[in-house]
Formats: sequence, C-alpha cells, structure tokens
Amino acid sequence: MTAHPQTKIIVIDDDPTGSQTVHGCLLLTRWDPDTLLIGLSDAAPLFFVLGNTRGMGAVEAAATTREICVNLRLALERSAALGRPIQPLIVSRSDSTLRGHYPVETDVIAAELGPFDAHFLVPAFFEGGRITRDGTHYLLVDGVPIPVSQTEFARDSVFGFNHAFLPDYVEEKTGGRIPATAVEHFDLVAVRGDLGPRLSALADNRCCVVDAERPADLDGFARQVLAATAAGRRLLFRSAASLLTALAALPPQPVAPSAMASFVRAGRPGVVLMGSHVDKSTRQLNALIEQTDVLPIEIDLERMLTDEEALLADLLGRLESAYGAGRGLVLYTSRGERRFPDPATRLAFGERVSSLLMRILRNLPTDIGFLISKGGITSNDTLSRGLALRTSRVLGQIHAGCSVVRCPEDHPRYPNLPVVIFPGNVGGPDSLAEVYRILATR
Repeated sequence: MTAHPQTKIIVIDDDPTGSQTVHGCLLLTRWDPDTLLIGLSDAAPLFFVLGNTRGMGAVEAAATTREICVNLRLALERSAALGRPIQPLIVSRSDSTLRGHYPVETDVIAAELGPFDAHFLVPAFFEGGRITRDGTHYLLVDGVPIPVSQTEFARDSVFGFNHAFLPDYVEEKTGGRIPATAVEHFDLVAVRGDLGPRLSALADNRCCVVDAERPADLDGFARQVLAATAAGRRLLFRSAASLLTALAALPPQPVAPSAMASFVRAGRPGVVLMGSHVDKSTRQLNALIEQTDVLPIEIDLERMLTDEEALLADLLGRLESAYGAGRGLVLYTSRGERRFPDPATRLAFGERVSSLLMRILRNLPTDIGFLISKGGITSNDTLSRGLALRTSRVLGQIHAGCSVVRCPEDHPRYPNLPVVIFPGNVGGPDSLAEVYRILATR
C-alpha cells in the first residue's frame, strides 16, 4: 500500500534570515541530494536551504537556484522510493523590503519544479514592522507606515526599485512581462474571507499579491493555502518570514528569549561580527558601543584594498589581546554605503569583504562564549564558510526577527557555540545592545 504524501514546507532562502520567526527546524548550507534528504526526513514541518543568492549576480543566482531545484527533485524521488512520499510546498524566501532576485528565482523554480497554478508575493513581516495594505507594502517607522519605496532599502545599489504598490513593483521587476493589470490582488477583505473559489480558479502561474496587517491575516491565508495544496493546487510563494510562521503553525519556542544565555559557553565573553552597513545597523552599532562594555574594533576597508594581510594580522593581534583581558568585542566594517560603477563591481567588493570577515571568524579564540553575526550575507557566510556547517538547527528567537542556532558538539573549533543571526534591517536602535546584554549576563 502506497503511503500518503506528507506535506513539507521547503524554503529556498536567499540568505539565512528567513528562519527568524520559527524554531526547531534545520538550516542546510549545502544542497546535494544526500543533504536535502536529511531535511526531507526531519520531523519538523519545514526546513531551509540557504542559497545565499542575494549576495550573487542574477546569472549566478539563477544557476544556484536551478542546482538546488534539480537536486531537490532527485531527493524527492529518493524519498518516495524509500516509502516516504513528500508533497512539497515551495517558498522562495526573500527580503521583506523587496530586495532580491525577483523574478529570476521564481522563474527558475517554476521551470524546474513546476508547472504551478500561481505564485504569490507575500512580503509582510510583522516582527520587523512590515505590512501590506491595499496592495502597497509599508515599513512602520515609529508606528507610521512609510511606503517601502521611500526608504533607504529602495535605493539599494543592486536591488533598487521605484514602486511600493506591488502590482507596479511586479511590472517594474519583470520588465513589463507581467503587467500590473495582470496581477491578481488578494486584499484584506479577501484574505479574511473564503479564498477557496479563487484559489481553485488560478492557472498558468498567475502572479498574485497578498495584503496582511496582522498575524491572523496570514494564519487564515495559510490554512486555506494548505487545504488547496492538499486538494492538488500547485502554488509557489515568494515571501518574507511571517508567512512561514503561519504555514508551519509551530507551538511557542521551548526556550524563552531571556533564557538564551543558558547556551553561552562557560559564561565567556562573546564577539559581534558586523558586516551590515545600512543606516539602521550603524545606529545599532553606536548604541551597542555606548550602552555596553564591548570593545569596538573597526575593520578599515580602504586598508583591506591596499594591504589585506597586514590588516588581518593587526586585527587578530588586537582581538586576541582584548579577549585575553576578558572583554567582549564588536568587529565592524567601515560604515556607509559605498558607490560603485556597476552592480557586478559592488558584488565583487562585497565578496572580498565577506572573505576577510570569514578569515577573522576562523581565527577567533576557540573559547568565545557566543557569536552575534550582523547582516544577512554575513550570517550566511558565517554558517556555511566561517563555521563550515552542513546543517544547523534553529533554537528560536532571542529578539523579534533574530534567530539563535548552535554549532554541533563535535564542531572542530567551536563546539556548542550559540550563534545569533541578526539581519541588517531588523530591530530598533537599541536592539543589538539588548541582544548582547542578554548573552553577556554573567
């Protein structure tokens, strides 16, 4: 007798911050079929594949997404052959401020894992103050909704955009291939009602955008989406993290945010590694330095360009001396958004910066108590390259939007090290200091 397929939420994440609203699930930094089979076999209702495509150009992002999808198809076939058929629900998780390779990634997923009846844009992220109303996506600033097109994120040198009204955003990003008039809008009245007939009528990978102002909106939407999927609807999602909370319907996390200090190794001081350079991160850095006893060490990126080896040697000497004196540290890159002649140059510079940060990470004192990784791309590289983790499990959130994972106990350099994944665009001015203080309580 053939087993009934189990629904598994498979999140193809463009950086590691999509796990910022869930717990108990695996993050995979590799996507060979054997590793994907680990995710498919795990007891949690969802797992994440960390493609890190937001740190790539469009061509490389497409190739990486395609490789993930091809291997996922093989892993699904192997799971079925082992008597564990899986009904996949695919989510392309990306930024709640609309930065990322859309429609590149959803196009590749549709080509490799489709056909789909529809794909949905669901960028609401309540934990970070992002809501969608009347088709327009907003960032709440001191409680005031600001169209995301009027924020610093819309001026990103790689992923900039002009429209917060999502149908217009779709038309802009697809170069007119999907006109705004062809985008189906699920407004708040619809989301809070019976979606069954509309979900059943979708066809030919129809592009849809979804309003959401509060978690209950996505809870109801997710219940109906899961029912439609179980009935055979093929639906793809491009979303921020809040939809994942609704789809997974997890119970409260077992460890309270205030109790995360219990994972700190031997009560030792920790290290903050800061690659994010957006204004929000800089304000958080300043508050961290002002409000705690952390020792600030700047990574001079101009010096990196002229003499990286001398810079690295100097930084490692300074942090060894400071840590030996019992001080917590924050290592941060020179502040500000640099200007580049083209996106490729900007991405290449970012890759060089990240490589330097990972060299520093691999040479931190082996007995550090905890690590806070600030920035999405920085955090992905921290898990996959700096710590060389194949998989890691999310313990939960220490602050809204900030996940904690832990190195395995057999890690060759940092066994059981708790690592905070702190996105660049999350939290208020004092949030980084608050997270640091929780973990630095000794």
